Amino acid sequence: MTMSAQTAKVPVRDWWAALKTGFRLRCPACGEGHMFYRFLKVSDCCPHCGEELHHHRADDAPPYFTILVVAHVIGALMLIVEEHNDALDIRIHMVVWPILTLGLVLLLLPRFKGALVAYQWALRMHGFETAQPNTFTSGKPA
Repeated sequence: MTMSAQTAKVPVRDWWAALKTGFRLRCPACGEGHMFYRFLKVSDCCPHCGEELHHHRADDAPPYFTILVVAHVIGALMLIVEEHNDALDIRIHMVVWPILTLGLVLLLLPRFKGALVAYQWALRMHGFETAQPNTFTSGKPA
């Protein structure tokens, strides 16, 4: 059997639906099970459908995307506040911006990691190509 015949039988996974499901911290295969068993520890398999998730290679991408987004959001907010009220006490800045930054990082980092793992799953990268057919095909769990 040729390689093209093998790939023709593999159902296409909807990467956009998987990305959104991963951003919600859910299994990309069923959309129900929790992807993480700790804050940033991906479960070996989905507790709901049994999809293996240990293949992921998230590495440095989630922190990079988190830094990119948080820096732009917080930086823009700091400039807006400074533009509208340049007499604001420095102590307020020293309290508000670190708290907002930390809160946004803690909110976004697991979501970016979940989205990246789901994206790798959808594109069948890093071992996800051998997964069984319990997959997204039209944006809804099979």
